Amino acid sequence: MSYHSLRHFLVRASWGEQEINECRLEVMKSCRQTKPSTGFSLIIDDSGHRKSGNFTDGVGRQYIGEIGKTDNGIVVVTSHLYDGVKSLPLDIELYQHANSLPEGKKDQGFLKKPEIALNLIDKTLKRKYRPGIVIIDSGYGNNTSFLKELESRKLKYLGGIAKNRKVTPEKEEITTPIRIDELAKSLPKEALTEVNLVLDKPKKVWVSILEVEISRLKGIRSVAIVMNADTFESATDIDYFITNVDPIKVTPQWVVETYSQRNWVEVFYREAKGWLGLKEYQVRHKRSLLRHFILVFCAYTFIIWHKLTGVLRRRWGNKPLNTFSEALEALVFDAASQSVQLSLTVFTTG
Repeated sequence: MSYHSLRHFLVRASWGEQEINECRLEVMKSCRQTKPSTGFSLIIDDSGHRKSGNFTDGVGRQYIGEIGKTDNGIVVVTSHLYDGVKSLPLDIELYQHANSLPEGKKDQGFLKKPEIALNLIDKTLKRKYRPGIVIIDSGYGNNTSFLKELESRKLKYLGGIAKNRKVTPEKEEITTPIRIDELAKSLPKEALTEVNLVLDKPKKVWVSILEVEISRLKGIRSVAIVMNADTFESATDIDYFITNVDPIKVTPQWVVETYSQRNWVEVFYREAKGWLGLKEYQVRHKRSLLRHFILVFCAYTFIIWHKLTGVLRRRWGNKPLNTFSEALEALVFDAASQSVQLSLTVFTTG
């Protein structure tokens, strides 16, 4: 496909990116090996990348997580599914920075990231996908209004919160709100439970679970303090979490294992950006950007579909295909074969 043909396809051709996305998810739902399992984890996250100039929709000076600082770039909000077997992107929306809109924050096109995230969650629910848990970072977990919206939808969540978030412990001598990091300082060593977490590399953390009250949230919530040492003074990495899950189920092991699932969306971003060109585009308008992103979602899903349905395993029985890159290599090498071409036709037509 020539440059001009591809540009026409992204910018002017008459096809609906949302309809294609729904078709992609229907294909996955219709297959025994690829349909979402009951009680999956729904991960909400945002990701950014540098973009020069100021003519592309959504571009502006904003925090870019990829580089860990504020720079000129674009940020998207995504919803992602993980069910213990597969990791799958669901929806994506462009965050339009106020500076990129004609009327700034008063512009009708301006939505805050939590508002975009709720729209993506509602899309998931509308498909009758019911997550067992919504996993969010502190950018969302620290937003009380966002948490209340999740609870109004009868959703359970586990999210990060900021160290300055004030809580009132239920069973402590403290009766007034206190910053959670100050509360962590006061914990005796025996209040922490050692947890061994198996990730790419084994990790040991110490966790304390407390039941607290939080301003503007009715009732009791559980908060977790997770440290990389057994005392606050010696810890160099401390995280704080909140959940509305039944306190009986909220154990130190559950907190760290459940929140570690959020790593799967980071894996997706890394693979989609590194292998599939998620941030490599030459279009300016929001619809064209979303079309590009959805096409990347389709490419990613097509590879996952082949891997999970065993097509690649049957043809590459002597290769491990444990990673996305290994599956991609096998698929590209085999792309000219009749079987893969037939599979592509089945996938795209549903």
